[in-house]
Amino acid sequence: MREDHESPRGGTAPETGEQAPRERKPEPASHAHFDPGARVASATPATADGPEHTTQPFAYDGILLSGFGGPEGQDDVLPFLRNVTRGRGIPDERLEEVAHHYRHFDGVSPINDQNRRLLEALRNALQAAGVDLPVYWGNRNWAPYLDEALTAAAADGVRNLLAIPTSAYSSYSSCRQYREDWADALEASGLQEDMRIDKVRQFFSHPGFLEPFVEGLASALREAAAAGNSRDQIEVLFATHSIPTLDAELSGASLFPDSPGGGYAAQHLAAAREIVARVAPDISWQLVYQSRSGPASQPWLEPDINDAIEALTDRTAVIIVPLGFVSDHMEVMWDLDEEATETAENRGLWVTRTPTPGVHPAFVGALVDLVQERLEGRPVEQRKNTTTIGPWFDVCRPGCCENRRLGFKPAIAGLVP
Repeated sequence: MREDHESPRGGTAPETGEQAPRERKPEPASHAHFDPGARVASATPATADGPEHTTQPFAYDGILLSGFGGPEGQDDVLPFLRNVTRGRGIPDERLEEVAHHYRHFDGVSPINDQNRRLLEALRNALQAAGVDLPVYWGNRNWAPYLDEALTAAAADGVRNLLAIPTSAYSSYSSCRQYREDWADALEASGLQEDMRIDKVRQFFSHPGFLEPFVEGLASALREAAAAGNSRDQIEVLFATHSIPTLDAELSGASLFPDSPGGGYAAQHLAAAREIVARVAPDISWQLVYQSRSGPASQPWLEPDINDAIEALTDRTAVIIVPLGFVSDHMEVMWDLDEEATETAENRGLWVTRTPTPGVHPAFVGALVDLVQERLEGRPVEQRKNTTTIGPWFDVCRPGCCENRRLGFKPAIAGLVP
């Protein structure tokens, strides 16, 4: 098999020979580095004091695009899943229950190719905007790993990175775990003392992130109508990844102490309301969840999308909007395009799934804008924000997105713990 590695300026360059990718992600960090007097680990001077929103212009010298990662062949599937579930003691037999989703697609997740396209689009858009910064790409759970990206950046003389996670929302798995993995990568690469990493804010409320969903829903409603479905017969299901209820309640807990689902649910609901308001204020819709795992005794956010579809009694059509995802990766292609679509068809419902942002110009432009607001130190009231909550924080608040089952681990880009 061929492995693609990061070239010095963050591109993908084929390696000569038949060397397999490294199977293990970096080991957990033993600590996080704090500069003297800093309140935020591994932070630049712009964020070291822990402001909610920094208005200090800062000259970053590189960008770190951070992905989840995915296998690129049958031999990669189990090692990849071991990385994803490390520390949970899940045996390979149980991992194989999930592996069959990947094996259905020849062991190849589309997520890495999606990120390669996003990497190229982001570079081109930054250049067009006059932002001359190299972009490095590293994954949390498969090659190219984050520590490999940091090593490549350091070899280029980069010392201050602005990180962009490929996730728009607040939760342990979509924010804090990225911050922990950056800490792991800094220690694994030996760069704790020398490299600083800040992160962009959660971008669920940025108009450029929402625009692809607006266009997708408008198009799907036209298709549904052309297929003979009246507006009052259509149900729109905004789908996102389910997470443990306790994790959800601890995401943005300081802002949403009494909100079921915490900041995670509140952010999705705010985004969905904005999309509906722009496209079809009279449409029936709901927020649903997918891809839950873990023991049945552990409460997770509900309703499951399949249960929600089964519960529809007076609808002829379902439109699935993958609001929680930025690209068509496995949990979109399998859980939505296969399982949820099959559930709808078995109920005799007309069904379609709208596109994810992918490399839509508005989404790529939003990422460029997030970089520019930090380079400029843009005041919060001048930042692009189109929902009733936000703009979200530049520096994560203390305890935000805690995982009480796993405990606090070294993390950067946020106030401790």
